[in-house]
Amino acid sequence: MRRICAASRLHASLVATANAVATGAPGTSPTEERSVTEEDIRSKAFAMPVPNPAYPRPPFRFVNREYFIISYETDLDALRAVVPAPLTVDHAVVHYEFIRMPDSSGFGDYTESGQVISVLDADGNRANFTHSMYLDDEGPIAAGREIWGFPKKLASPRLCIDGKDTLLGTLDYGTQRIATGTMGYKYRALDTAAERRKLADTPNYLLKVIPHVDGSARICELVRFFLRDVDVIGAWEGPAALELRPHALASVADLPVRKVIGARHVIANLTLDIGEVAHDYLAPAEPLKLAVNQ
Repeated sequence: MRRICAASRLHASLVATANAVATGAPGTSPTEERSVTEEDIRSKAFAMPVPNPAYPRPPFRFVNREYFIISYETDLDALRAVVPAPLTVDHAVVHYEFIRMPDSSGFGDYTESGQVISVLDADGNRANFTHSMYLDDEGPIAAGREIWGFPKKLASPRLCIDGKDTLLGTLDYGTQRIATGTMGYKYRALDTAAERRKLADTPNYLLKVIPHVDGSARICELVRFFLRDVDVIGAWEGPAALELRPHALASVADLPVRKVIGARHVIANLTLDIGEVAHDYLAPAEPLKLAVNQ
């Protein structure tokens, strides 16, 4: 059955009302107000543009989602300069990702690339902080930014088999190649149960900023999310290499590659769940309580 979003039904209702008024249908009057009420907006509208949103409501299911992840060491000071409190960095590890998503509900078929930083959260848990993401599909760019706060920009990533025996990931920004990753194709099988736990149990964090009409921050939050219903179909490791090149508007090379520690290739089915606010940077700070002399 074809699903029709609430905003589309609202738009259709308004069109029908306008036609009825124009044709003089019973019970209508050209002077009678026919506007969207505040309650309509609060209960039905959820994304832009309201009559035809860029994406449906979450959650989103991904089938045969293919990860190519190269883990590397970088400069600790460079990481500390970009990781927001209350997250902390205790070792200089970055995971560079190329991800193919050929079958995703609501988003379609697209590819993504970016950097995820290994961090400790406020509770001392090992976690991931998503630092940068580049992809080739407008729907998940808009949804990712607006719902969770994914740092997404439009670019041209690609993940494929190069020749006969090499997994190849590339990222182009405009005409410039800014990332190239290679890995021996399915060299050694990994424990799929262990890879499932990594995907399902690791908390993920995002810095979400939505501007106000005056350009200041209306929303400024640290968002936490998890991947749900994870089923790992296959997982492998192998020798890998990663090259990052500087670009003024796509600064992946600002976290330079000092040493590649490992790489893995994982294919999984999973659900991107809704998020939760872990920290609100705009919430009023609690007043300082001073000790009273007895």
